[in-house]
Amino acid sequence: MFWTTLFFSSKPKKEKKSKVKNETDRQVRPLPELIAEPTDARSMSFVGTHEYLAPEIIKGEGHGSAVDWWTFGIFLYELLFGKTPFKGAGNRATLFNVVGQPLRFPDYPNVSFAARDLIRGLLVKEPQKRLAYRRGATEVKQHPFFQSVNWALIRCANPPEVPKQTMMDFSSRTETAKAPVNNKVPGLDVKPSGNYLEIDFF
Repeated sequence: MFWTTLFFSSKPKKEKKSKVKNETDRQVRPLPELIAEPTDARSMSFVGTHEYLAPEIIKGEGHGSAVDWWTFGIFLYELLFGKTPFKGAGNRATLFNVVGQPLRFPDYPNVSFAARDLIRGLLVKEPQKRLAYRRGATEVKQHPFFQSVNWALIRCANPPEVPKQTMMDFSSRTETAKAPVNNKVPGLDVKPSGNYLEIDFF
């Protein structure tokens, strides 16, 4: 056992320290500099919420990172207009709309041209023509919609609106509220087995 060897070894301390140092020197290597770049890697998985799926996922053509920019466009549309652009009466209708229905903007609320143009670029159905397909986030950052954003100082910027902190009153809590709560998750059976937990899902 590792712990037995570590704590109860009969070797002198100096010898053990020297051995550990040598092993550490052999194992530690400088890591190469990692840079995230757009890749041509593609997946055939079909996962996600229907309203946010990109057309290439629905059609089973394989997809890459461009699907993330499609979903970003759906999020922007929903934030500005309060609904997603291709939602149908059911899941099947929604999928048909994503693939075949053209993008439309409601008359209200009145949204700037730059915002509509950004969403329009992100929600191009052909991934090769979609905004950010070639240069990733750089294309999005350079869009006129973000012209007032200083990306270099974004982490230091103050948010335009800070939610007000409210105090909650717990004085009216009854004794029944203090009853123990059953935290067991339905369908999750945890069984102890030695040093590990066996988890069964169904």
